[in-house]
Amino acid sequence: MSQTISPDHLLETRGVKADFGAFVVTAAFDRAGKTAAFALGDGTVRLLEGEDWRTIAAHDGAAMALAQDAAPRGFVSGGDDGTFVRIGADGGTAALAAFGMKWVEHVASFADGKAAVLACSVGKQVHLFDGAGAKLKMLTHPSSVTGLVFDAKGKRIAASHYNGASMWFVGSKTDNPRALEWKGSHIGITLSPDGDALVTSMQENALHGWRLSDGQHMRMSGYPTKTQAMSFTKGGKWLATSGAESIVLWPFTGGGPMGKAPTELAGGDTAICTFVASHPVQEAVAGGFSDGLVVLADIPSARILPVAGTGRGPVSAMAWSADGSRLAFGTETGFAAVVDFSKR
Repeated sequence: MSQTISPDHLLETRGVKADFGAFVVTAAFDRAGKTAAFALGDGTVRLLEGEDWRTIAAHDGAAMALAQDAAPRGFVSGGDDGTFVRIGADGGTAALAAFGMKWVEHVASFADGKAAVLACSVGKQVHLFDGAGAKLKMLTHPSSVTGLVFDAKGKRIAASHYNGASMWFVGSKTDNPRALEWKGSHIGITLSPDGDALVTSMQENALHGWRLSDGQHMRMSGYPTKTQAMSFTKGGKWLATSGAESIVLWPFTGGGPMGKAPTELAGGDTAICTFVASHPVQEAVAGGFSDGLVVLADIPSARILPVAGTGRGPVSAMAWSADGSRLAFGTETGFAAVVDFSKR
């Protein structure tokens, strides 16, 4: 007699879940991998350690951005109340900066044991802070910043904006950015692990990239909707993206992606992939869809493992713990969960 395993099997047997009733804007794990955090549209940040949830009243308005702190524990967040906030491991909060009526739309952090830096964007400006929260400098862009990312060594920070992207050296005294130009509205940004490929998502349902070593442009199109999430695999072989009826992976080896067709995984339905998160250790990627489905796709074998079934709203946030043992995800309806893939 055959048995049908529910798509919610992993969620039910290995997950911790909650329904908060507010849009899950983004998710993150702290650097120690002990705590998962979910930033919500109601201004709260919900922390999960083990099976215990904690509510942090981080912003007077909506939370707009979240990242792990430069310290092993804790997070930083930005909100439409104009504050850049540090959330400690004990749940306490401290405002690192306040910008009045201007929104803090993007935050990022870097730490490697030697250096630590925090960043937030407010309109056209990116503000940099050291690990202790002291202001370092302000970087001004030609238009509002739409995405923010550090390279893998923390030496450069890149921002997307209208008509392209800008890349800055964090420790530079002159602060002259490298301008990467391409006409149009760029709405998100990512960097390859080796720091040579910078890719932006665009308002016109396409991606644009620059190979930094020689300035070569890269164009990736054919999406039915906007790409809201991009994620390079650990070795940089693939760029996983949302925005289609499958997880779309562009090859970044052998001269790709130009002239090479992407690989598509977990497709075949009418639901749109709304979020992706590449596994930090293995050649695998998690994908979330507009019907609430969450899957884990093994790239070499193309095998698909259901993580959570449909019916909980479009997936709006995903994050892996650094060791790849746990996946956090949230939806537009306020459902949030962490699933544990470690051996038992």
